[in-house]
Amino acid sequence: MEIRQLEAFAAVMTSGSITAAGRLLGRSQPAITRLIQELESEIGFALFARSGPRVSPTERGFLLYEEVEHALVGLQQIRARAAEIAREENRSLQVAATPALAAGLLPLALAGKQPDHATAGTAGSGHASHIHINSASPEKVVHSVLTGAAEIGLTSLPLEHRGVTVHWIGQAACVAAVRADDPLAARATIPLAACSGRRIVTMQNPYRLRRRLDEAFARAGVEPAALIDTNSSLNALTAVRAGLGIAVLEPVTARGVPLADIVVRPIDADIPFYFGVITPQSRPASAAVLALIDTLAAAARALLPDFTQRGPEQHGALLQALYGDATATEPAGAPLDTDDTDL
Repeated sequence: MEIRQLEAFAAVMTSGSITAAGRLLGRSQPAITRLIQELESEIGFALFARSGPRVSPTERGFLLYEEVEHALVGLQQIRARAAEIAREENRSLQVAATPALAAGLLPLALAGKQPDHATAGTAGSGHASHIHINSASPEKVVHSVLTGAAEIGLTSLPLEHRGVTVHWIGQAACVAAVRADDPLAARATIPLAACSGRRIVTMQNPYRLRRRLDEAFARAGVEPAALIDTNSSLNALTAVRAGLGIAVLEPVTARGVPLADIVVRPIDADIPFYFGVITPQSRPASAAVLALIDTLAAAARALLPDFTQRGPEQHGALLQALYGDATATEPAGAPLDTDDTDL
């Protein structure tokens, strides 16, 4: 495969047409068509279904695009790094984070005390290095750290994976979000039982926070009138703002991305949200990464009134408490080992 072929494929996927892809890449339509055909011949299956001048991705095309996108992002990083070397700058900082932590916590940390990882450059370098932030699911955050695509990851916990170092564990209680004109907004603390008979906006992944939410609803005898589930806390907040229900969600987005007409309140049930910072176990963290790790903890303390920071040695006990995993008996610092992809 050639980079030109992959770029043509990605451009068509992104723009939705061969003509638009040609404009993006500064190539003619026949040239883009030829590159796509060469790539399809190379891999042995069709990437697009053609209907006259229109094309639509095949299922196999969608599957391949995810890998091609990673490869092209890596190529962009190589180009950016080459430019930094030419300017005698230190390398950019690559950060992967779940959407909640990327939106609710990371900007506060960077604004409060942005780590200076350009100080080791020459006196003529005068520009700070770039920070690249990639928002992804917890599973993909771990993958980015394991593969070296990210130097630091911010993710919900617990996780059990060989090859990553957990630096600290943060804990804060889930909260409720209601419209400002909702009668529950007048309460200092919202009883979970008050959600009964209401439409509830909740999280989607049954193996992560959703599991603890469902258990808490069951203990409180909550019978919702209807459910809206989503993979994004920001989606939950905007649904509440639109009058679609009451949300019970993790506190980082609720407090870190305040929305007009939305009130965030504690609930009377202890539903902990766990999160933390990970780095590759195979590579020592740079000074910039270590500075950001400390700054993220400080930002979490400032953002979350009930924030508790725990040491990484408690990660095994956390796994045991939530999932009954036998690896809780492993000594502190031991690599976390599993073949499971759902964390």
